[in-house]
Amino acid sequence: MTIRLYDTNARQVRDFVPLMPGCVSIYLCGATVQAAPHIGHIRSGLNFDIMQRWFRYRGYDVTFVRNVTDIDDKIIRKSAEQDRPWWAIGYENERAFSTGYDVLGCMPPTYEPRATGHIPEMIEMMRGLIEGGHAYVADGNVYFDVRSYPRYLALSNQELDNLRQPEGEGETGKRDQRDFAMWKAAKPGEPSWETPWGRGRPGWHIECSAMAHKYLGQAFDIHGGGIDLIFPHHENEIAQAKAYGDEFARYWVHNAWITMSGEKMSKSLGNSVLVSEMVQRWRPIVLRYYLGTPHYRSMIEYSEEALREAEAAFARIEGFVQRVVEKAGPVEPAGEVPPAFAEAMDDDLGVPQALAVVHTTVRQGNSALTADDKETAVARLAEVRAMLGVLGLDPLDPHWTGADRGEDLHGVVDSLVRLVLEQRQQARSRKDYATADAIRDQLVQSGLEIEDTPTGSRWTLRG
Repeated sequence: MTIRLYDTNARQVRDFVPLMPGCVSIYLCGATVQAAPHIGHIRSGLNFDIMQRWFRYRGYDVTFVRNVTDIDDKIIRKSAEQDRPWWAIGYENERAFSTGYDVLGCMPPTYEPRATGHIPEMIEMMRGLIEGGHAYVADGNVYFDVRSYPRYLALSNQELDNLRQPEGEGETGKRDQRDFAMWKAAKPGEPSWETPWGRGRPGWHIECSAMAHKYLGQAFDIHGGGIDLIFPHHENEIAQAKAYGDEFARYWVHNAWITMSGEKMSKSLGNSVLVSEMVQRWRPIVLRYYLGTPHYRSMIEYSEEALREAEAAFARIEGFVQRVVEKAGPVEPAGEVPPAFAEAMDDDLGVPQALAVVHTTVRQGNSALTADDKETAVARLAEVRAMLGVLGLDPLDPHWTGADRGEDLHGVVDSLVRLVLEQRQQARSRKDYATADAIRDQLVQSGLEIEDTPTGSRWTLRG
């Protein structure tokens, strides 16, 4: 079955037809690194990680570009407030984003370019737009003339006559207030770069048009980002790139927000939940399950209760995996996912429907275990591992077990923990429950999850 995606520009689900057979090129608007990431920021990375994984499963060669905006008004404002260099703030938060992506199991992008590393490409694009009559210089600023591009606002489906363009401080000399800044004239104390039109710094939008052109060429397959970027960012990217002569993106895919009390999660609203804090309270694989399994176009209303439900749901999957491995030993993932799972994923990345197939397969596997049907249980686990691998949720994957980080200490830890658990069991046998509970509490404080089963106690690492 052909992969189908909802294209914001077409306002419908479309069959995906790549520019080059067997290849897919994706540009994702990444982090603006003025602060550490909250879970709303990371959701986009997770959604497009699952997209990338599914294309790879379907046999595509994926080129995935995710940019870093390391200079903008907010970063400059933070620099002044904290009396720290703008680049130090940007780099610190860029590392925080990288850690957040990694701890939640996101595959690295093919390229992750920084805006400030591509000033020459921006200058080249602006020069072409000025020469083509699509841009002009005023008071050291470079503006895009929105009336010069007839299809401006087609993506966001707005009327130009009703448009109110977001403006920044110092944007003087516009011919039309709806024109937007591609380059901002230097102001005292702010970072700036030399251009043919004077010193200044990039506007928000030119960077992505220039970097997409550099890394993916005049045309590429998919441009992604959050729905809040449709206007003005993506609308302005399109105008710049197409006026420059690029075909630009052929599909526009947007993920929805995480909300809290019905409002978008945002640092400015004071309702954000940092990834670094969340992974101290929840296992990262559980957090990935919570953020990655709703449909990418559905809003997620944040709540502790929803996270606990996600934890319980994933525990059912993980428990099945552990029981089969204990009974049959290591089981490799199946070569193919079940047809119903593939059908759901092909249909606009229908993760909720695909996850339902996972849970159905887990139930079948548990029934096989109850019936002591080892062969069927192993077959179901192979299918479950294949499906979870696509979702980045396979608990036996080296990323989650630590094997890819050289942590080959599981056997040693297992022996030590089992010794302690044996002492706990002895305490329980003599009805010394205070000692047994104290041992369990100490193990939990050490970062272990303890599960008591009819066949004995089982331990796992928390995150």
